[in-house]
Amino acid sequence: MDSVDPCASEKDQGVVAMVGLDAIGLDAMKRANSTLEDFSRSYFMFHQLEISEPQSIFRYLPVLSFTESYIYQMDALNEKIVSESACELQVNRSSHGSNVESRVLFETDPLKPLGDVLEREGLLTQRIQQEFKSGKEYWALERKLCHALSNNNKICVEDVMRAIHLKSFDYRVLNLLLYKLRGVEVNELHMEFLSVSEFLVEVADDLYPLINSDMLFLQDDVLENSFNVLRMFVGMFGPSNAPTELAKRISEAEEKYEEIMKSLDPHLSSNYQRRCEEATKEGGKVCGPSLGTWNIPAVISDEDAYRAAHR
Repeated sequence: MDSVDPCASEKDQGVVAMVGLDAIGLDAMKRANSTLEDFSRSYFMFHQLEISEPQSIFRYLPVLSFTESYIYQMDALNEKIVSESACELQVNRSSHGSNVESRVLFETDPLKPLGDVLEREGLLTQRIQQEFKSGKEYWALERKLCHALSNNNKICVEDVMRAIHLKSFDYRVLNLLLYKLRGVEVNELHMEFLSVSEFLVEVADDLYPLINSDMLFLQDDVLENSFNVLRMFVGMFGPSNAPTELAKRISEAEEKYEEIMKSLDPHLSSNYQRRCEEATKEGGKVCGPSLGTWNIPAVISDEDAYRAAHR
C-alpha cells in the first residue's frame, strides 16, 4: 500500500484515511465491476459514447469505478447491519478490521467521504448530492423494512415503493457524473426514462433469479433478512394477494415506460431495446414490457417456520 505523502494537506490525508483500502476493499471492487459493465453497455448510448471504443471507457473509468466501489462498500455494510439485526443487532469485526468506526460513519453520513473526494475533483453537483440523500434514505428504509418484517411488524406500501424507486441511486449518481465529466447539461427526458427503466430492472432482479434457480435467491433473502421486492409484498398483502398486487405496480410502470419511450430518438430507442434483449439473455434483467411476459414465482408464506427449519 502506498504511503501517505507527508507534504499532503491534513484534509487530503483525512480523505486518504477515510476512503483508502480499509474502506474500499477488493470484494467491493469486484462487485462494482458488474454494475460498471452494465452501466457502460446500457447508459453510454445516452451520452453518444461507443462501448466498443476503449477510450470511451477508460477516460471515465477511474472516477466511475471509485464511486461505485465506495457505494458498494457502504451497501455491503448496510446489508450486514440489516442481516445481523435479525438476531443480535450487532456488527462484529470483519476481515477488514473493526466495523465500529464504519458503523459510526454510516449512521452519520456514509457518503460524505465520497462527496469530499468528488468535490475536491470539481465533480460534486447539487443533483449528485440529492442522489446521495436518496441513497441514505434507501439504506434507512432497508433497515426499517427488513427489521419490521423479521419481527412480524406491519410495513406500508408507500415505504416499499419508495425504497424500490430509490434503490438504483448509484446508477443515477454514475449517470450524473458522466454528464459532469463530459461537461454537458443533464438530459431530463433521458433521466426520467431511465428512472422508470431502473424501477423495472430492480423488480426483475428480485424476481428473475427465483425463476431460474429454484427459489434459492428468495430463500437467501429470507435467511439473511435482505430487501426483496416479492418478500416485501408478501409481508404487506399476504402470500395469496402479493403476486397480483405486484403485477399491478409492474403494469403501471410498463405503461409509463412505453409512453416516455415514444419521445426518445428512434435510433436511441432501438439501441436501448436491443440492449435490454441482450441483458435478458445474459442475466435476466428486464428493461421493458416488450421483452415478454413477467412470471412471478411461488413465495415463502411463513418466514419464521422457514428460518426455524434452516437453523
